[in-house]
Amino acid sequence: MHNGSANGHATVATPAGVTHDLLGRHRTYGSKFRWTLVVLGVLFVLGIVGFVIRIQDGVSDPSVWGYYAALFVFILTAAQGAPLVAIAPRIAKAHWRRPVTRAAELFAVVGVLNLILFIPLIWVLPGLDDGRRSLWFFGELDVPAHFPQFLTTVALISLTVLGLALLWVSSLPDLAALRDSTTGSRQRWYARLAHGWHGTSAQWNMQYHRMGILGAFYFVTMIFVHFMVSVDFLMALVPGWIDALLPITQTHNAMQAGVATVIITMFLLRRFGGYQDYIGVDHFWAMGKLLFALSLLWFWFWFSSFIVFWYGAKPGEQGVLELLTVGPYLPVFMAVFALIFLIPMFTMMWNPVRTSVWGPTIIAVSVLVGALLDKIRFYVPAYSVTDMEDKHTLLVGQVPAAVMPEAADFMIWVGALAGVALSYVLASKLIPAVSIWEQTELL
Repeated sequence: MHNGSANGHATVATPAGVTHDLLGRHRTYGSKFRWTLVVLGVLFVLGIVGFVIRIQDGVSDPSVWGYYAALFVFILTAAQGAPLVAIAPRIAKAHWRRPVTRAAELFAVVGVLNLILFIPLIWVLPGLDDGRRSLWFFGELDVPAHFPQFLTTVALISLTVLGLALLWVSSLPDLAALRDSTTGSRQRWYARLAHGWHGTSAQWNMQYHRMGILGAFYFVTMIFVHFMVSVDFLMALVPGWIDALLPITQTHNAMQAGVATVIITMFLLRRFGGYQDYIGVDHFWAMGKLLFALSLLWFWFWFSSFIVFWYGAKPGEQGVLELLTVGPYLPVFMAVFALIFLIPMFTMMWNPVRTSVWGPTIIAVSVLVGALLDKIRFYVPAYSVTDMEDKHTLLVGQVPAAVMPEAADFMIWVGALAGVALSYVLASKLIPAVSIWEQTELL
């Protein structure tokens, strides 16, 4: 059916041929798949054990929850930012994105796991009645004490629902194809999920409109979620930290880390998932260009914020720089600067690197590790500040020493990241990881 060409693309004769081939690849289960589920499941249980150990410390001391908060935001950035990779190229009608779109949209299922991970942070964050600093300066005017927690929870739920709705709407034709090619209980399940899809002109027209609307709302909601999280769960905890660019900077970071996540996923699907005929060098090249541009833009966002604090040189601003950048977390910042900016800039400009499979993948790993360290650099020191409950304090008193992760933190991180991978793998066996209808439409 397929003849691999020099650049890795598949030569497909007919739409029926590609449909048959992708359905066959989707239904293939092997021992590697089962062992992957077992290993990820064991690691996920390890994370649950680590969480039980951590919860025994209670939620009254935010300093022990810094790494947990960084984990939540990292998953929000890297995994829930991945569907943005499907939204923007689809709006731009870029044909190269067709084998990549579904791989990005499947990360919407991770939102359910991250929503559960967010629950402890609701209690860790002090309420407005504790006198802490907050954006909600009209807190004396009958604003509920836990209004920031409530609004952030609503925003996270909305983001998760929008992501799942986008995944479902874009998968309707493929779910109908699975319905028509299976029997028994699986056919009944796919019939429910396909929701009467038969490919009429009205259904196709409605699907295109719904994907556009859901994609736009997902992007806007992502901005609002990062606004709430970066302000109330981060910036308000550090005296003197006032940065109007921080929310949109965090959104940009989600786009950059989302692209890196999708590139790594493409490599895994190509190398271990059997989709090498569909995910070729051209797709890595296109995604590499996006990653290169977003990595350069990262420097602009960072420098725009840094120069205000450095040039202003007020005592409060100097305290913020000491806490987050040039103090005890300077080695972490230097690693972030190298992994997210320097390495992509000096490697992705070369065509031999960018026009390959391994090049963009290795750089994507660098960016993703840098994004992880960046969240640690922000959230761990912010949660270790001891005077967060005095809203009149404008200075970081004694800059706390660097907080090192404990065994429970390692267990939670490993378990949660395994849970992300486990959610994705299970979802990919319900919905094809490469969109069938978009591949056939391309023909």
